[in-house]
Amino acid sequence: MSALDLKGRDRPRTREIPPTAAARRGSPRATALRWTALRAIALAVLLAAWQAAVSAELWPRVLVPSPGDVRHAFTVGMTDGYSGHLLTDHLLVSLRRIGIGTGYAALVGVPLGLVIGAVKPVAVVLEPAVTFLRTLPPLAYLSLLVIWFGIDESPKIWLLVVAALPPIAAATAAAVRDVPGELLEAARALGSGPGTLLLSVRLPAALPEILTGIRIAVGVAYTSVVAAETVNGVPGIGGMIRDAQRYNQTAVVIVGILAIGVSGIVLDALLKAVERIAVPWRSRA
Repeated sequence: MSALDLKGRDRPRTREIPPTAAARRGSPRATALRWTALRAIALAVLLAAWQAAVSAELWPRVLVPSPGDVRHAFTVGMTDGYSGHLLTDHLLVSLRRIGIGTGYAALVGVPLGLVIGAVKPVAVVLEPAVTFLRTLPPLAYLSLLVIWFGIDESPKIWLLVVAALPPIAAATAAAVRDVPGELLEAARALGSGPGTLLLSVRLPAALPEILTGIRIAVGVAYTSVVAAETVNGVPGIGGMIRDAQRYNQTAVVIVGILAIGVSGIVLDALLKAVERIAVPWRSRA
């Protein structure tokens, strides 16, 4: 046997380590590019099917406009506007109403949920009322709000407050009840009173679910904004859709729906980013 063979036999053999799942999937950037490409392909297929249905004249053009008609309506909305206001003006006014309504709902809903979750007698009295409001569709009490507050801005804001408050209060109450008992007992052993337990123990522990409730409330407010703007809602994306529906401007209606949907996706992504910053431990739990 040669010296080279002996040297090869004496050399320790290295064991090949199989690639991890993350390595097989590739870098995060490559993964994001693949998902983006998949979304683009799905969107292209949807647009092609839409155009094919319009070209085949399955429905009248006034009912189902082509993607080109919708693009033209979007261009008109951005340059000339509808009902005297640009599309961006309508959208920003609606977003402002949603932000004010959800903000007031959070200011009331979070303390209300904390008390409902921590104090049993209060829960017995107020929790059925929160559930009652949560099951009501916005149009059910819009007429009452118009009678009380008129047709200006107040009934719109109040409708969004009433729509967004129950999800926040319910999520907060459920999160407060789910705080581990061992955590509360440890805080009591260190001398914490009821107020300290509520603000220093229950509230931080419930914060992830509270933020989730606020995200849900924003979504509920989005679904309610069209109803809120059916009465004197111009400027506003819901008022724009309502006016376009009266005159069978289907392309404008679709533009309004797309504006609400896309802005809702962006706003939800921003809320997720806030949640990751405010409660970074949640993603690592």
